[in-house]
Amino acid sequence: MKTEGSKGSETKTAEAARKATRRTREVEIKGIPVSPGVVIGAVFDTSEVPAETPRRSIGQGKVDGERQRLAAAVTASRKQVSKLKARIGVLPEEAQEELEPLLDAYAMMLGDSRLIRGARRRIGEELLSAETAVQDEAEAIAAAILAAKDDDKAGLKRRAGEVREIARRLTRNLTATPFRSLKDVPPGAILVAEELTPADAALLDPTRIAGVATEEGGADGHTAIMLRALGIPSAVACPGLTEAARRGDQAVLDGGAGTIVLRPGEAALEAGRGALAAYAKEKARLAKLRRLPAETQDGELVELQANLEIPAELPLIAQAGAQGIGLLRTEFLFMNREDLPDEDAHVDAYTPVVEAMAGDCVTIRVLDWGGEKDMEALAEGIGPFHAGPNPALGLRGIRMLLKRPELLEAQFAAILRVAAAADHHGTQIRILLPLVTIPDEVRQAREIYERVQRRMRRKGIALPEKPPLLGAMIETPGAALAADAIALEADFFAIGTNDLAMYTLAVDRAEAEVSHLYDPLHPAVLRLVQFATEAALRLRMQVSVCGEMAGNPRLVPLLLGLGIRTLSMNASAIPRVKQMVRSLKIDDCARFARRVMEQGDPQRIQELVMNFGESGSDRS
Repeated sequence: MKTEGSKGSETKTAEAARKATRRTREVEIKGIPVSPGVVIGAVFDTSEVPAETPRRSIGQGKVDGERQRLAAAVTASRKQVSKLKARIGVLPEEAQEELEPLLDAYAMMLGDSRLIRGARRRIGEELLSAETAVQDEAEAIAAAILAAKDDDKAGLKRRAGEVREIARRLTRNLTATPFRSLKDVPPGAILVAEELTPADAALLDPTRIAGVATEEGGADGHTAIMLRALGIPSAVACPGLTEAARRGDQAVLDGGAGTIVLRPGEAALEAGRGALAAYAKEKARLAKLRRLPAETQDGELVELQANLEIPAELPLIAQAGAQGIGLLRTEFLFMNREDLPDEDAHVDAYTPVVEAMAGDCVTIRVLDWGGEKDMEALAEGIGPFHAGPNPALGLRGIRMLLKRPELLEAQFAAILRVAAAADHHGTQIRILLPLVTIPDEVRQAREIYERVQRRMRRKGIALPEKPPLLGAMIETPGAALAADAIALEADFFAIGTNDLAMYTLAVDRAEAEVSHLYDPLHPAVLRLVQFATEAALRLRMQVSVCGEMAGNPRLVPLLLGLGIRTLSMNASAIPRVKQMVRSLKIDDCARFARRVMEQGDPQRIQELVMNFGESGSDRS
């Protein structure tokens, strides 16, 4: 006769056998597609050791000690967030734009925030341990956020998640529980986890990790956006993934379909190989465009250039077939250092870039500090500098440089030295001034530029035969509306559509509550682009677009129709944009642009653009 104990033992044995069976047979899990691409590789499962945080009360005499523990955890958490901010300088621009505002929000929550004040209050009034107080306050704040009356449920969920993430970080520091480590992931592995935080995603190396699949998450979350920006094939919200997956299992991940097949049989493996071959074929087809001109069907040449965040991206730019660099951001030189880079440091940074682009144009944008840029990292070298309560509307871009002309002089002198050395291989170097809003800013910058040239001549320092042109970024409605006057002072224009849309619509796209209002196809934004473009063309001056609009193939017909002939984008976008350019006729684009500019409804503009894009991309 079987006892209750023996029956329980048999049940556990049967359950273990079922789990073992599940871990040996093929399993296909359907999740949410996040980042396209097909990968066949070995699973590397990673989990984070949970922090042990039982609810705990304290005596009145322990209040000061618990508050000191909380303060220490806040300090440790702020240091970790600062390190993450330094780390993201090597990520693609889209990943930085997604993570920088999030890390800024984290830093604010680790200051004199409702979360920290509430936790301190709970320690004293409710006599709770620091861990319990942090968790209770975070859950109260998250519940209030989620209960808000707002149609943007995804945005509310993100905001609640941000509060919980800071609470999680504080709790781990309070309990000395280590964070997830991704250092041991082998090259070519498919990373499998219950969930990845945006901070985890910032630590991923796309050259080592072939793909990512998680059990939790959504397509609109910060982590999903990061994975797309990093270009790692990924799927999220895969139910039962962590239980079914085992480290070392072979898997087929299709980020475009949102599926992962664990321990694939021959049929599934063959299908995976076919999908991988098709994906590779598509990439190869686009790669063939590298040596072909970006020329419309009626013979109009379009210049496709690349934005460069850091010199390490140069190989990607070469592979993409870019016709030069339309925007070399120089902020990387000021990151992660306690002193200002001197003139020689600038020369050392620009020289390999210019040499790598021998014969092609390189446009160097001088320091654009402020707005969403990493203020703390730059402040180490620049010193005390108040950008105001709203940095986006304060002392940033050319305004800051004119206040501190020595920064501008060092960059001008270095660029002139590099340009002189580049004369022998014919590379055209240009200088771009950020956030110009009035003509006088260009005039003042040119006076400094010419003063630097005179000083270098006196010292006998070689100058280029023709000094680099001095251009203005058009990033605000004021600059766009004054473009005809600014054009009389500048040598060329670069329209930064990201900031232009933000300033025009008064929308921070990283702010969940209003991000749905961010729309570069808003008629007001398009009219400003049109006004600035026409002002430049009237003076036969080159004008380019270097915001995200430039890298969207569907928007190419509209931009060409408005008169734009130079587009600068992330290197990965160049092949598809070139494919679109080669399918178009300028007359069709001009008619289409006229039709779009007659519209006043953003939704109707979106429909027109999507329909033209679909028909345009079918033409060979």
